[in-house]
Amino acid sequence: MPPGSKGTFSALRIADFRTLFVGTVLSFTAFFMSTLVQGYVAFELEGLNVAVGTAVFGQGLGMVLVGPLGGAYADRLPKRLVIALGQIVSAGSLAVLAVRYSNGTLTVTHLALNSFVMGSAFAFVGPARQALVVDLVPDALRGNAMTLTNVSNTTSRLLGPAVAGGFLRLESMGPAVAYWAMAGLYLGSSLLLALLPRSVVRANVGETHVLQDLRDGLVYAWRHVELRHLLIFFVSVMLVGFPHVALLNGWLETEVGRPREDVAIVAIFSAIGAFTASLSLARFADAVVATRIYSWMAIGFGLTLILFSRASDYETGLAAIVLVGATSGGFHALNGAVTARVTEVPFMGRVMSLNFLAFAGFGLVSPITGGLGDRFGVNNVLLAMGGIVLVLSLCMSLVVTRDRQRIAAA
Repeated sequence: MPPGSKGTFSALRIADFRTLFVGTVLSFTAFFMSTLVQGYVAFELEGLNVAVGTAVFGQGLGMVLVGPLGGAYADRLPKRLVIALGQIVSAGSLAVLAVRYSNGTLTVTHLALNSFVMGSAFAFVGPARQALVVDLVPDALRGNAMTLTNVSNTTSRLLGPAVAGGFLRLESMGPAVAYWAMAGLYLGSSLLLALLPRSVVRANVGETHVLQDLRDGLVYAWRHVELRHLLIFFVSVMLVGFPHVALLNGWLETEVGRPREDVAIVAIFSAIGAFTASLSLARFADAVVATRIYSWMAIGFGLTLILFSRASDYETGLAAIVLVGATSGGFHALNGAVTARVTEVPFMGRVMSLNFLAFAGFGLVSPITGGLGDRFGVNNVLLAMGGIVLVLSLCMSLVVTRDRQRIAAA
């Protein structure tokens, strides 16, 4: 084993973290099912890439408006309670979509409203879940636990499309059944939280107002130069590159002549790459090379998006999307580790909420990405996205490398 590395599954030896891990898999499986099902239903209703983007726009809007506040509350309130309430709200919203789809009254507007509710809920759930990880494991395993949490994410990226794809192939009511299944997964994840110990709450929480906590968190992140650059790195790369998922329905129909139902297969191939990469990198999450590997993954993300845009047929595209999933998944998996390593525990929820702005940006940019795909062609837009990600990654890699060298020399 290389110096500074740990076993891939070290944090899973802790029983409470195992329970949280299983609950996270359930929750994220529902989340990735919703991404696929929402896009499928939106394209079914209007037949446009821009409709797919509109369906997830509300998610980004909710996360932008509520995200930093959700992080502040994650550092103030019992984390188990915050996560459970957010997931219950999401389950209720999905149940409404199931009923509307069944009675034929569902529209893209309803999809956007649902995504706003779920985005707002996720703005509380995401940072609280990441901060709860820190409460459950010793400091020496913090990076490994953060990366394994992202492994649960990539596991769900594999399970979500597989389960959703099975439902979508059912006649007529497939999406409705999928919505009910997602609601059940969120409720199951919430029940598992009852098995965990009481959450750690900051001792002086009553001495400050939540808005003051919010301001303090933003000031802390900005003044911490290394942390600031890591946040800019992650958010900018994901903001530009991750909206490629909004183009997959259109890529199938307009670029390679395949039915939209195959979007589940494309998503599964991407998830295989993400799962393999994140699991392989978990052992290095607490090692000194973590930030360097993180940078390599970002550069690879740009290159593989370019490769995917040049795929001439469905089979070549599937091979390329595995690489896209591996590089983006590896980048995402190590993000929590490299960020947590330089963040003080009292600010953990607020800092993690800033990371989640990357997914908020994805939701906000998706309608634009879809519209550009309709106007200029999906492959041309994918090529441009890959090029921008590549340039951003090269520049930010130099910046974070300089930060590490400066700290080592101090």
